[in-house]
Amino acid sequence: MKTTTTDKAGKMVLLGLSIILAISFVFLSILLVWSPGHPQPFQDENGQTLAFSLSEKITIQINGVDQGMFIKSKNIHNPVLLFVHGGPGMPEYWLTQRYPTGLEDHFTVAWWEQRGAGLSYYPDMPPETMTVEQFVDDTLEVTRYLIQRFGQEKIYLIAHSWGSFIGIQAAAKSPELYHAYIGMGQISNQLQSEQLAYEYALEQYRNNNNQRMLRKLEASAPTKTVPLPDAYEALRDEYMHGLGVGTTHDMKSVITGIFLPFWRFQEYTLAEKVHLWRGKVYARSREFSLWETMLVTDMIQQVPDLAIPVYFFHGKFDYTCAYPLARAYYENLNAPLKGFYTFENAAHSPLFEEPQKAVSILLEDVLNGTNTLKDNQ
Repeated sequence: MKTTTTDKAGKMVLLGLSIILAISFVFLSILLVWSPGHPQPFQDENGQTLAFSLSEKITIQINGVDQGMFIKSKNIHNPVLLFVHGGPGMPEYWLTQRYPTGLEDHFTVAWWEQRGAGLSYYPDMPPETMTVEQFVDDTLEVTRYLIQRFGQEKIYLIAHSWGSFIGIQAAAKSPELYHAYIGMGQISNQLQSEQLAYEYALEQYRNNNNQRMLRKLEASAPTKTVPLPDAYEALRDEYMHGLGVGTTHDMKSVITGIFLPFWRFQEYTLAEKVHLWRGKVYARSREFSLWETMLVTDMIQQVPDLAIPVYFFHGKFDYTCAYPLARAYYENLNAPLKGFYTFENAAHSPLFEEPQKAVSILLEDVLNGTNTLKDNQ
């Protein structure tokens, strides 16, 4: 029987579909291998679990909503440190697989994942609860849980980026719960920060003679009111990471620096990984205006005083939350003791970029209630 052109085309389509299915199966199998979803215990050189250590992933009810966190400690008798992640909607514990911090050697660290994000994402999340006030109250409730569970009078609070926006408000509302507040990539006046970042980028890309990016930037300028233009929002990550002023100074792309490495993180299940990205989109929805509220808030007016020691960790190259504005907020913030620490080789994530320096400051200054290592001013 003679084979027709149609028959050949049909066989090619079937072959193509078979190849696609085979590749998809292999890719899914790899993702499942990378996603057992179980935190590994801390072990000694003999493979025995360290006495008094803790390595767990838990879910507890916080203000009526189940919320998840990782708790990591080589000794649960160490001081308790709550990490409030950025975003909105972007948990950061998974970054420790690529950027180890060493915090668990000295602290009992709670990597809480905020409502609507990561382990705390649910499709039926009550949308009316996605407010800044609710996130502040959630921070305080998580704090109370940790105080009760670990038998502490107070804990330490470290908050990053968007997390610093809600974290410093929580510390101002209930300072009696905290020994000290540490702001990393501290939010100050984010709308101004976007303007400074844009102006800095124009200058740098002109100096680099990057005409392609210049054309994109000139067509996508940020406004001085919210919401920011969609074109600017879409370009933001690309232009910042292209200059090393984004997540980390050495990260040139969110695809190769965040999205692809994320899938290799082994302490989430595959479903939890999918939920993280769904949560990121969900939390940034304009329906909730979390990002927009942060943009228009001047923290000098919102939180001018703190009744506890305050420490700011800021990367020299940070334009995600512009360094000069964080410095200005620090200068205007009233506190019984404060310290500003410049990380010379970091952008927006000093703890992950220069962990040894960050831990040294925590141990020598924060735990002792001093500021001897702060910048000379």
